[in-house]
Amino acid sequence: MSTENARTRYVIIGMGSRCRMYTDAIAGPHADVAELVALADTNPGRVEYHRSRIREEHGADVATFDPAALTSVIQEQHIDRVIITSPDFTHADYIVESLQAGADVVVEKPLTVDAESSARIARTVEATGREVIVTFNYRYSPRNTALKAAILEGRIGQVTSIDFTWVLDTVHGADYFRRWHRVKENSGGLLIHKASHHFDLVNWWLADAPERVYASGGLKFYGAKNAAARGIAPAERGTREGSSADPFALDLRTDETLQKLYLDNEHHDGYIRDQDVFGEGITIEDNLALIVDYTRGAVLNYSLNAHAPWEGYRVAVNGTEGRLELDVVERAAVLPASGGSPVDPSVSDDGRSGAVRSKGECLVLQRHWGEAEELEIVQGEGAHGGGDRLLLADIFNGPGEDPYARPAGLVDGIQAIAVGVCGNRSLQTRGPVTVADVELGLAPASSSGADATGARADATVAH
Repeated sequence: MSTENARTRYVIIGMGSRCRMYTDAIAGPHADVAELVALADTNPGRVEYHRSRIREEHGADVATFDPAALTSVIQEQHIDRVIITSPDFTHADYIVESLQAGADVVVEKPLTVDAESSARIARTVEATGREVIVTFNYRYSPRNTALKAAILEGRIGQVTSIDFTWVLDTVHGADYFRRWHRVKENSGGLLIHKASHHFDLVNWWLADAPERVYASGGLKFYGAKNAAARGIAPAERGTREGSSADPFALDLRTDETLQKLYLDNEHHDGYIRDQDVFGEGITIEDNLALIVDYTRGAVLNYSLNAHAPWEGYRVAVNGTEGRLELDVVERAAVLPASGGSPVDPSVSDDGRSGAVRSKGECLVLQRHWGEAEELEIVQGEGAHGGGDRLLLADIFNGPGEDPYARPAGLVDGIQAIAVGVCGNRSLQTRGPVTVADVELGLAPASSSGADATGARADATVAH
């Protein structure tokens, strides 16, 4: 902080949808410890949208600035922390500039999109001594914490392997193929943008580091080539007359926030939020499978599908004394009446429970030679089962004593993208990739001092 007992001074870069979690937290429940000084985005219309919304909803008048002036704003306004919620490929430049200008950083996952920029961030942290916090809110979700607790307590002995399946439905999954994420140079593909969340969970559950990655996958459903093979004609965009009959079209005029945030501001930068998921130019994969070896011997078997009829995930953790199974249904079905909305089902009420598949979650423990038993998942209030609220408290108030070690820093951020970076290389080479052979900015992980339940493997930023 700038002065003793003063509020921490923040600026936020990136005025898309995600920044709202931070602006509302600073202007609301954390206003006693945090001060939102200014907002920035390359699109002035989106900046003004959030500035006006903050004024109307919180009665606060926040300044704005051009991201090109980041260094001068940090230094002249005595900024303590920069929150970065801009597109993934911009993270590294903003992180490095912020650190060099004298501010710490809070960055949305993923940390960055490739090995070169990861190493550059690590070198800058080492040179400046500043801090980088990566926001992995899935760690704070009660169901994921409950699984972590069961592993820590040794309920299944030493972990030997994990089966992890994540399915994105044709509402949420399709949305990655409408936006800037559809170009791999922008997002690193779903292996980095989306799955870094999942790989961080595995790293955290195991308290271990990935060692070797083998990946397979491709673009098998979305995109012009796949659409043509199925007789689907391309469309210019989702916002058009007659789009209501197309379950894959997103008409921005049907959502007031999307219209004001994106459609009304296209003239500033030409960004199209509602591109055709079956159009040309998509370079990311929609079906992915990985095998990941960990430093202490556990193996991860992971799969991701982005065009499923329901959304959720299934995790099975095998151990020397039994098995844990976590089943999560976030949306049970995508019905015609619910199509077209890019809502993340984990933070909405659109569960779409049916007779066979219902929205919900269940954590089951079964030890060898014993009956299966369901373990309690204690829910909190707010988005992601109260996880976002806990994450924000750690960010703005500082982390307290946490037996689950949920706050994540630079090393966690690098190890989370390490699987995706190596996975992308494996997709190109069609062979396994060893993490240590890729310069990410990490010193080699060590397996020394591990206990049967998986104490954290040592890992540091490389010197």
